[in-house]
Amino acid sequence: MWTISAIAFVAFAAIAGAVIEHYTRKLLTKVDSGFGYQPNPEGVRLFLGELAQPTFAEAGADAMKNAVGRDTFLYRAVNVAHERKYGQPWKSWDQGSAGTCVSFAFALGEYTAEAVDHVAGKIKQPPAACATEPIYGGSRTAARIPPMSRNNGGDGSYGGAAARWLTGRCEDKSIGGVLYRQPYGPFDLSTYSIQLSRDWGRNGVPLELAREANKRKAKCVQVQTWQELCAAIERGTPVAICSTVGYGPTPRTRDASGFLSRGSSWSHAMLAWAVRHKENGGGRDGALIQNSWYVQWVSGPRWPDDQPEGSFWASRQDVEAALQQGDSWAIGTSYEWRDLQNADWGLAL
Repeated sequence: MWTISAIAFVAFAAIAGAVIEHYTRKLLTKVDSGFGYQPNPEGVRLFLGELAQPTFAEAGADAMKNAVGRDTFLYRAVNVAHERKYGQPWKSWDQGSAGTCVSFAFALGEYTAEAVDHVAGKIKQPPAACATEPIYGGSRTAARIPPMSRNNGGDGSYGGAAARWLTGRCEDKSIGGVLYRQPYGPFDLSTYSIQLSRDWGRNGVPLELAREANKRKAKCVQVQTWQELCAAIERGTPVAICSTVGYGPTPRTRDASGFLSRGSSWSHAMLAWAVRHKENGGGRDGALIQNSWYVQWVSGPRWPDDQPEGSFWASRQDVEAALQQGDSWAIGTSYEWRDLQNADWGLAL
């Protein structure tokens, strides 16, 4: 027979469970509300018009020709480079409560491209992680057309503006580019700062830093198709995907193969840095998407075993839907073909 204390315990447990579930869902909803991508088709069109080879199909024609559909995992290069540089494993970046997702996707993209260069022997020293704050601030002000000295429009940016900043193609050609997680005189970019992001997102990057960034410029071209994305990743170039395509019901759980299904609309930017093909035994075509939320936002099985926390596989169909929105970018140091199938590197199977 049930005692009064046993009944009370069961009732308490049920209530506690309901409360925990309520606040877990509330937390996830709060995280979901802080995306930070603001589509700007006209801004993208203007930037593309300035490029001699605006798409990866053109700029990476050699890679498009030579890619054979290998499963490729660029995050492994980041793991290696990060361990060598900082003496500890890479951990998923967290944008926190600010709408800085575009800067996170592009900064991780540049870090990945440089890490691949290091692992493949192109650069000797492991790279430093890229700072997000200058990308965020620059993409909201000086990288707009016309440039803005002040932007009071809340949080957020778009891919074309981040690409313009990283490539040093602002109206003022002496500013824009890449800065790293390190001190620069009185400015310490060693750790992520929401306050600094918002200050620079409103008032612009200090001129001396904006000019310092110009010493190291990235390459960014548009990715429009699944074939371009696969060829880019296979040669070592990650792709920042900016779109309104969202994934999975709350709470979000990956399936047995590490995939999330399509869900509610997200106005968000994330990085695609691995690709798998069903012809290679992967079950289905997919791209590995790294998010910039706290790692517990998603759970469930991972494939392969070293798939980074906070990431998920997205189906080809869902990725294509995002690419078709026209604001996704291959971020690299170069685009010529490079075969990453070296057993010592572990990047391509």
